[in-house]
Amino acid sequence: MLRTPDTRFDHLADFPYAPRYQTVGGLRMACIDEGPRDGPVVLLMHGEPTWGYLYRTMIPTLVAAGCRVVAPDLVGLGRSDKPVRREDYTYAHHVAWMNAWLEAMDLRGITLFCQDWGSLIGLRMACAAPERFARIAVGNGGLPTGTEKIPRAFHLWRAFSRYSPLFPIGRIVATGCAKGLSADARRAYDAPFPTRHHMASARAFPSLVPITPDNPERAANEAAWRVLENWHKPFLTLFSNRDPITRGIWRVFQTRVPGAQGQAHRKIEGGGHFLQEDCGPAVAQALVEFVRVEA
Repeated sequence: MLRTPDTRFDHLADFPYAPRYQTVGGLRMACIDEGPRDGPVVLLMHGEPTWGYLYRTMIPTLVAAGCRVVAPDLVGLGRSDKPVRREDYTYAHHVAWMNAWLEAMDLRGITLFCQDWGSLIGLRMACAAPERFARIAVGNGGLPTGTEKIPRAFHLWRAFSRYSPLFPIGRIVATGCAKGLSADARRAYDAPFPTRHHMASARAFPSLVPITPDNPERAANEAAWRVLENWHKPFLTLFSNRDPITRGIWRVFQTRVPGAQGQAHRKIEGGGHFLQEDCGPAVAQALVEFVRVEA
């Protein structure tokens, strides 16, 4: 297990947020925890290869609206600990780690916003403990079972993560942003990975996505879908219009989840895959309005 030195996170641009730590299964997991303790909880789940820094332009709007904003770093990413062996990273392990973290934090009345792998993990969390969640919003994410058609862009990304001798995290995030990424932001996304050994999780994630029917997590995701197909609490889609990987998945949620009926679904104009980077304030404002929807 590796722990990124704290000095790697010093002086990051527009990021004044100190980490809060929980130890789960011997791993120290980091999260941002801002806003009033008694405010409605907004849980922001990132994907890969990003971390809580992704939400820096959304946190101020949510806190100003009176929300308690909690943004954890997945194991292997950000300021959380990083097992070295690639085989330690499985879809099931990530879900188990985050479920244990949620239990330790004892969050309730949660409004979940999840994107990318934050959706694959976050939706499983909500379906495992629905009593903790008041509402769900998904942006540029899904819950695949291995039976869907997978876009070519994802196959290319998966191959790159497996075989490229270089894995420049900041540049990778930049390619998923429609509006580009500043040099300071690229450095922030590179910060958790001082050596290639710290990148095991970032490298592993694309290969863990269920893209074939024989994937070991198919049954668990199908079970989660059965929960979602009976989810009558508010469910919102906030997908951007310039993401080639998750294009059209919003229709699946709107069709299959009862709680999606009648919600103020939005297409986030001008956003790429990382809509939080391209359109963070607009996404945050949509979440503020969503928090006010009665569960």
